[in-house]
Amino acid sequence: MKYAILFLQDTKEGFDLAKFLEGQTFWDFLSAVGLAILVWIVGSFVVNKAVNLLNKIMEKRKVDASLRPFLISLINAILKVMLLLAVASTLGMDVTSFVAILSAAAFAVGLALQGGLSNFAGGVMIMIFKPFRVGDLVTTQGFTGTVKEIQIFNTLLMTLDNEIIIIPNGPVSNGPITNYSKEGRRGVTMTFGIGYGDDIDLAKQTVMEVAATCEQIIDLDQSASAIGSLGDSSVNIAVRLWAKPEDYFTVMFFMNENVKKAFDKKNIGIPYQTLDVNITNQG
Repeated sequence: MKYAILFLQDTKEGFDLAKFLEGQTFWDFLSAVGLAILVWIVGSFVVNKAVNLLNKIMEKRKVDASLRPFLISLINAILKVMLLLAVASTLGMDVTSFVAILSAAAFAVGLALQGGLSNFAGGVMIMIFKPFRVGDLVTTQGFTGTVKEIQIFNTLLMTLDNEIIIIPNGPVSNGPITNYSKEGRRGVTMTFGIGYGDDIDLAKQTVMEVAATCEQIIDLDQSASAIGSLGDSSVNIAVRLWAKPEDYFTVMFFMNENVKKAFDKKNIGIPYQTLDVNITNQG
């Protein structure tokens, strides 16, 4: 503590505490602190109102939903730093010196929080190159979900089970990203096995008839079915359908259920594994 006081007294570029208190009464000092607190309270209120107003303006002008939270967070941080400088000025501090001290502190904190800076840079890269937007269904860092929000340091994903996954922007921007929403539709590839003694053409026709009854399937004329492979005990019919990304599982569940029902009505068998158990009496 002794060395810290000497530093504050002797350093010309720093905040000279002795000089600050010189010639001031206790009430003068208390008034300055009270005014600084008032500036902080009023300033915080004004900053919050300004940020909320800016957010509403961005919404009204339909600024990209991915970009809006990022800009709001960044502007809020900048305004808070400016408010902190105003409070320091109210206390009689040399703002130039205070900025130098703040910069040095920020540099030290930056070295300690290199991961945070990496995440900030990752957020900037995501905003510039836009590999995904808010509302897109993506897979990144082993997680799949809908992009709920892109923040300065993190990206928030909502999984299909309504779980919120918070992923740092650094790994996201540097890793692989699968965007299922980019093209506006997603392929649903499925395989249905039939017996070798069943009518292949009838089975293919049945699959496509079922597909025609599914409202979530789009571009049905671009869908197709074909013999995907000849298995050990089944002829595997592969079908490629198209749906909106959010309807992927709806289409898959619909097809699984209704193709089975349609095959049963037309006596088309679906092979399944069986186990023969032979018991011999050796007694």
